[in-house]
Order: sequence, then C-alpha cells, then structure tokens
Amino acid sequence: MSSTHATGSEPLFSRPSSSVGTIAIVMAAITGVLHLLAVMNAIQFSQTLAILFALNGLGFLGGIVVYLSRFWRRPLFLLAAAYGIVTILALFQFQGWSVDAFYMGGSLNPIAVVSKVVEAIFAACCLYLYAADA
Repeated sequence: MSSTHATGSEPLFSRPSSSVGTIAIVMAAITGVLHLLAVMNAIQFSQTLAILFALNGLGFLGGIVVYLSRFWRRPLFLLAAAYGIVTILALFQFQGWSVDAFYMGGSLNPIAVVSKVVEAIFAACCLYLYAADA
C-alpha cells in the first residue's frame, strides 16, 4: 500500500498492491486465529495468559483491517514488524529462553512452532514492505 493517501477520493478499503502484502495478511490471520484458539488451553492455566492470547490474536486481526484501510501509513509497517517480533519474544519470556519453550508436557507444541515461524515471516514481510515503499 502506498504511504500517501487522498482521503476524499480513495475507497475505505482496498487490496494490497504487493503479493508480499498478501503474504503478510495471511501470516497475520494464521497467527491471530492460532492465538485465539490457544485461549481455550491457556484459560486452564492462567486467566491472565488467556487474556493476553486473546488480545494478541485480536491485535493481529485488527491490524489486517487497518492495513487494508485507507488509514494505513508507511511507518505502521515498522510497528507491525515490532509487534510480530515482540510476540515471538513473549513466548520465551513466559516459557524460558531456550528451545524448551517450544515444548509442552514433554512434547513438541506444534501451535507454538507454527505461530512463531508465521510471526517471523510476518515481521520479515513488514520490513520488506517498509523498505519497498520508500
């Protein structure tokens, strides 16, 4: 999406102008939905963690809406990349700073692995889009 918007003549929502933008949307949707699904498991352990999962999932999905709207601006790509990176780091903050963070009950947690890979791709896409929109 372009960083310059003519608010009066532009539609409220539009498709991304780049295939990388579409990939970023898909990645944000995947991790957003995964975090919302994780709320059901997290609520068994911690209400606070469940709320954080819900807010994070809604944050990614809400970001898609803003990205597709005429209100999107180029600096928001950096904010979106930071959001993805902070979400990756949050796993380690809560689960420990090792590969063990990807395990739950002695088994590899595929939701954690997939969500963190998706978030890394999302952050890379956002940084690419920021640089490409210069």
